[in-house]
Amino acid sequence: MKDFYTEEYMPKVNKIGKFTGYVGVLVAFIPAVVLAVVFGILPKPAALLTAFISGASAFGVLWFVEPISYFPVVGSAGTYMAFLSGNISNMRIPCASMAQVAADVKPGTQEGSVIATLGMAVSIIINVSVLTVGAILGTSVLSMLPESVKGALNYLLPALFGALLVQFGMKMKKHSIFMVIIAIILYILIGMGVFNWLPGASNWLGTLGCVFISIAIGLATLKNTKVSA
Repeated sequence: MKDFYTEEYMPKVNKIGKFTGYVGVLVAFIPAVVLAVVFGILPKPAALLTAFISGASAFGVLWFVEPISYFPVVGSAGTYMAFLSGNISNMRIPCASMAQVAADVKPGTQEGSVIATLGMAVSIIINVSVLTVGAILGTSVLSMLPESVKGALNYLLPALFGALLVQFGMKMKKHSIFMVIIAIILYILIGMGVFNWLPGASNWLGTLGCVFISIAIGLATLKNTKVSA
């Protein structure tokens, strides 16, 4: 099975993933091409450069942070699927993680990668179906909900990640407790402006810092375990 994973499964995943990724990039530019070619609406180069710099300064770090942060959980196939379908942090990663919990497999393993891919595929199918219905009926349905319910919807994402923390924390209690403390300290320092000298630190430093600190602790713990064994 390991030979099949490395020699057949992964090459096909990379081939299909790259192809669909390139197609996704091309499709994303179709509206701009139509506006330019069909309607003759073409922004000035200076305006395009300004818009790119503004977007890159705000979100450019996430181009590196998110793949590094999410890859250990979802693997290669999941990474291709997540960045093509979107809704990564609020839907794809939670669904992939819960699938791994349900199947009792570890993230970062071959089994974990396959299960994460299955969980993510199901989430994409359901998500697209729900979004289609929501796009048609969403506004009318939301207008019928009480204000208290609408306000509660803002807490869905924190509640979801809280549930994931408990699920994985039960398996790695010491690691999870220590990382919660580190995360709290890090975000307090960010809120105090200690890292204001870093461009856009409030947008990316918390996630990136927690990810690499957690990896370092995990590696150190693994080495200590091997030495003691």
